[in-house]
Amino acid sequence: MTESNGSLPRDLRGPIAQMPDWEKRFRAPRVSLPDWAEDAPDRSLFVSNATGTYELYAWDRASGEQRQATDRPNGTTDGVLSPDGGWIWWFDDKDGDEFGVWRRQPFTGGPDEPAVPDLEPSYPAGLALGRDGRTAVVGRSTDEDGTTIHLARAGEASVEIYRHRESAGVGDLSHDGTLIAVEHTEHGDAMHSALRVLRPDGTPVAELDDTKGGTVELGLEVLGFAPVDGDSRLLVGHQRRGRWEPLVWDVVTGEETDLALDLPGDVSAEWYPDGSGLLVAHSYEARSELLRYDLATRELVAIPTLRGTVSGATARPDGSVEYLWSSAAEPPAVRSTEGGVVLDPPGMKCPGSVPVEDVWVDGPGGRIHALVQKPAGATGPLPTVFDIHGGPTWHDSDSFAAGPAAWVDHGYAVVRVNYRGSTGYGRAWTDALKHRVGLIELEDIAAVREWAITSGLADPGRLILTGGSWGGYLTLLGLGTQPDSWTLGIAAVPVADYVTAYHDEMEALKAMDRTLLGGTPEEVPERFEASSPITYVDRVRAPVYISAGVNDPRCPIRQIDNYVKRLESRGAPHEIYRYDAGHGSLVVDERIKQIRLELDFASRNLPS
Repeated sequence: MTESNGSLPRDLRGPIAQMPDWEKRFRAPRVSLPDWAEDAPDRSLFVSNATGTYELYAWDRASGEQRQATDRPNGTTDGVLSPDGGWIWWFDDKDGDEFGVWRRQPFTGGPDEPAVPDLEPSYPAGLALGRDGRTAVVGRSTDEDGTTIHLARAGEASVEIYRHRESAGVGDLSHDGTLIAVEHTEHGDAMHSALRVLRPDGTPVAELDDTKGGTVELGLEVLGFAPVDGDSRLLVGHQRRGRWEPLVWDVVTGEETDLALDLPGDVSAEWYPDGSGLLVAHSYEARSELLRYDLATRELVAIPTLRGTVSGATARPDGSVEYLWSSAAEPPAVRSTEGGVVLDPPGMKCPGSVPVEDVWVDGPGGRIHALVQKPAGATGPLPTVFDIHGGPTWHDSDSFAAGPAAWVDHGYAVVRVNYRGSTGYGRAWTDALKHRVGLIELEDIAAVREWAITSGLADPGRLILTGGSWGGYLTLLGLGTQPDSWTLGIAAVPVADYVTAYHDEMEALKAMDRTLLGGTPEEVPERFEASSPITYVDRVRAPVYISAGVNDPRCPIRQIDNYVKRLESRGAPHEIYRYDAGHGSLVVDERIKQIRLELDFASRNLPS
């Protein structure tokens, strides 16, 4: 078997009246955390799948009116509301290829127009909008130019204020529009940025660099300028104590205020609207919490939230906090510290799932945290899905996920592993994968696999390795380097042929790969070969299912085709499904179709 056209057995199609819970989880209306205009806080922007495709919506809180702002066949999620509330900026690419231009439309509705007419299409590299309603700082990335940053004012030609071959991005624009913060990797380490602050004419104001010439691997990130005119304080994330923490940097005087928050996990923060305090988000061991830090008293006070994961939070002008919360068992909801749900979309309600269980396993690089879900009341050994997260600088958390819940509904146990390279467990854990890319993560996955079998959870004859993006890459690499360990492999939008992927992918990912592997394929061919799934493709014995977006700039289609041709050449059992989108789909029907195909592949190929 080689090519899938997406057709399904009749028993997987069921009528709407008999829709299973797993499908309802995908179809139920969802909303993102609303963004709000700094100088018009009653005007908000959010993302919803209410029409069956994820699109941007304008929300006038004063009147309660909600309006769909974008309508494209493949969906739209990248949008920004101008600080004055007058404009919605949204990124217009072609069918998910992430290469395009910014457009804008009036908040109250009206035709779209090019936001910066003289800028050619590119990959986005950050955007910051001025409070005057006519100024923007636009970051662009192309294979030809590297990264360029432009100052644009309505009715005037844009002006280039930054250019470099290495990856960079717009961080923020100060409240009065006189300072521009840029994250850059001119030192060649795409995993650890340095900071530069510029005037609107491009002249430098200040530099902050913890990379120490590349010999010390510490990164910085822009968290935002103070929301006060004339205030030159910039909130910065740093890694000086082995995890992400915030500090306040006065970019004019050079003074740094170390907040030294006594929290064990990674910490991010944003300003309260009056500049008096910080809304702190603390992520630790796959869960998160919110706190308020008072800059005058240095008091840190917890903001009550339920046990689980806060995926985003924002402080409103009245001092309340709105946040998007979920757990593995409970669907996401936008809540407020004032009580209740902020946005409750009408229509079908999303069914819950089963809680997640924490497991700690001793591994070759330290204790590995894994999250386990299994059908209520089930006892092992069970057919088990190892669902591997992407990134790799990401982590699985106690948050709601429709994909794993669908596997649980069908009788599978699901194990998710926060391997070395994952965030949330300290800088050393995140940075450990460099130079043994892919292989070190699979060592951790193997250790958790052994625990799953010896504990009685997993049936060793019915083990599925799956994941999307970096998780899809690890799936294909694992099938080739651990061929006796896995019964099936299901890889979504994977890296399959690392050398070809490098040459075809977007420029920012080239920079990341040079950092991870220590150079280009021509400079370190042995590292690319050791970390590439296609190197081991002839060792693969398990049936393989691969899905891929034909417009994907991150895991391009040509390198997947190369891998599939190698499987075909030796008659290895496999199926390939190609769909017309980029690195995943924003269309609900397409997402459901892909899960159905994966479930069907497993049911046909996994031993009874």
